[in-house]
Amino acid sequence: MSIHQGKTQSAAPRFGRLDADLAEVQSAIVRSREFLLSEQHPDGYWCGELEADSMLEADYIYLHTQLESGDPGRLQRALTEMMRYQNEDGSWSIYPGGPGNISLSVKCYSSAKLMGVEAGDPRLAKCRAWVLAHGGVVACNTFTKMYLCGLGEYDYDAVPAIPPEIVLFPRWFYFNIYEISSWSRSILVPLAIMYAKKPFKRIPSGQGIDELFVGGRANSILRLRRDRSSILSWRNFFIILDRLAHWAEAVHIRPLRTLALKQAEKWLLARLEMTDGLGAIYPAMLNAIIALRCLGYSEDDPQVIRARDEFEKLGIEEPANELMPEPTFRMQPCVSPVWDTAQAVFALGEAGVERADPRMIKAADWMLSKEVRHKGDWAMKVRNTEPGGWYFEFNNEFYPDTDDTAQVLLALNKVDNPRERYQHEVAERAIAWEFAMQCKNGGWGSFDKDNTKMIFQYIPFADHNAMLDPPTVDITGRMLEMLAGYGYTREDKRVEKAIRFIFREQEQDGSWFGRWGVNYIYGTFLVLRGLDAIGVDHLEPQIQQAAEWIRMVQNADGGWGETCGSYDDPNKRGVGVSTPSQTAWALLGLLAAGDDRSDSIAKGVRWLLTRQQPDGRWDESMQEGEGEVRQSIITGTGFPRVFYLAYTMYRQYFPLMALTSYQRTMERAS
Repeated sequence: MSIHQGKTQSAAPRFGRLDADLAEVQSAIVRSREFLLSEQHPDGYWCGELEADSMLEADYIYLHTQLESGDPGRLQRALTEMMRYQNEDGSWSIYPGGPGNISLSVKCYSSAKLMGVEAGDPRLAKCRAWVLAHGGVVACNTFTKMYLCGLGEYDYDAVPAIPPEIVLFPRWFYFNIYEISSWSRSILVPLAIMYAKKPFKRIPSGQGIDELFVGGRANSILRLRRDRSSILSWRNFFIILDRLAHWAEAVHIRPLRTLALKQAEKWLLARLEMTDGLGAIYPAMLNAIIALRCLGYSEDDPQVIRARDEFEKLGIEEPANELMPEPTFRMQPCVSPVWDTAQAVFALGEAGVERADPRMIKAADWMLSKEVRHKGDWAMKVRNTEPGGWYFEFNNEFYPDTDDTAQVLLALNKVDNPRERYQHEVAERAIAWEFAMQCKNGGWGSFDKDNTKMIFQYIPFADHNAMLDPPTVDITGRMLEMLAGYGYTREDKRVEKAIRFIFREQEQDGSWFGRWGVNYIYGTFLVLRGLDAIGVDHLEPQIQQAAEWIRMVQNADGGWGETCGSYDDPNKRGVGVSTPSQTAWALLGLLAAGDDRSDSIAKGVRWLLTRQQPDGRWDESMQEGEGEVRQSIITGTGFPRVFYLAYTMYRQYFPLMALTSYQRTMERAS
């Protein structure tokens, strides 16, 4: 039976212990490969859209309201996009099918009112009831409250202090800014400028959100201030410091404020160079625009113009179509060309595209052009190391990361470049940089080394749950796979240290946590790939336990899936609707563990084959009811429990890798 006949995303798979015909697998690989190649940009790279939650559109409306700017038509289209994703109970969620989120719901409600939606509108009435039932505005996180302060909708004295003096702490000081994650750093420095300058935009009374405070705004905030535990703890220690900071702010005891603002401005301007906006990520870029205006930069200043242009580039205009009767505008949290290109090249190389194929060489040359050659924030803790490696976006020189670097190196290893010597030199620099970034416990974090001081999670403004960048097993697993490809073995002490780190982090059920992908399926597959590549025996109990866990969480339809809810509830590990990307991860993990003949493998491969579309692609979206908005299923992680994203190309290159790996394994076994 042809895999094209009557097969859709919801079609029932064909069960049975029947290995897929290798000719059928090969046909699917060819279609997938050709589709992926058709998506290559003329300049040589790949870049799929990144989808996230409605916070992006809500904040977009907030920014332009704060600055009295923006195209009215685009703002209206952003509102249309935002309102499409409201839940039936009135809330908004940070991932499709997830529970309502208080901060996001308040932001969306506020943004709707800023755009002229009346409080009596049934959609806002439902949201208002939900928000009040879940604690009201005071239950929001610090970032949401800071934005509301700029509109006069919250009190600056009631938000955790973010004094710009933090940039003055020397590098040897325990609490210096380089001890927090790079993304928090790029978000908080401009936010500290905003806190010091306290921007205020008076909005019409009808656009306010006083009705979202339980018991009224004044009483609600007063109760919040009084709700302080007397228990001696680090959290309450920082709360006391926070109150002292607010007192100093109120009585103008700020002897270092002018110096701090100058240093923060200098830090900000330096990191706006050689990048697509501060940190090249949405919240930092938004904060930077407001911070520049707070510092007195005019609307037509080149720095402001460039910052705003880079921010607007994240937008995507969508014309009206059958699913959307009105045109919409949405924002991306960032862009992923280096990451997508590295993954695509590696997958294509695995799938048999010639190493000297001009398209592969063009992609390799494009990646080589993105090598980091300047020292960034990472160098504050990693001295005497030559710059090397890659970032995630088109340009982000201050923030290369170990994960992108490892994946680019894996990709370059699939290409025979006429500039062989140059490519070799670049790879050697990058590997040396990777080893310099290895943490004390043997693992790798993403942007910084040993970014592990847990005390930072108790700081009052750390309620976005992303203050640290500790070493993770998913990155470490990819690192081992890359190092093996460049000839490293367990004889190297650094490699063995990484293996010990991975084994220490294994969960009792055999799985591994996935920091940068959803979730335990992601972490487990990358660990198994790395351990297999570096030569760890498949019969090791840790390997077999992990493989058994993967088999245990396979869905009845033959695929695998996992919801973002597993970050909140470990009992949901491996539980979720089957998706192409997560099914591919599970198959890759099992194959790396030496499983080539189980029913799980056969059913998983069949699941992928029956759901491939005629043009070679896979769909990874959900539509819960008739007339509902179709959304991508989230399989990517920004900040666990806070922010998730859908990499729209995951559903293409990971299934290709899985089918190729399966084909190769079966050919060896035959």
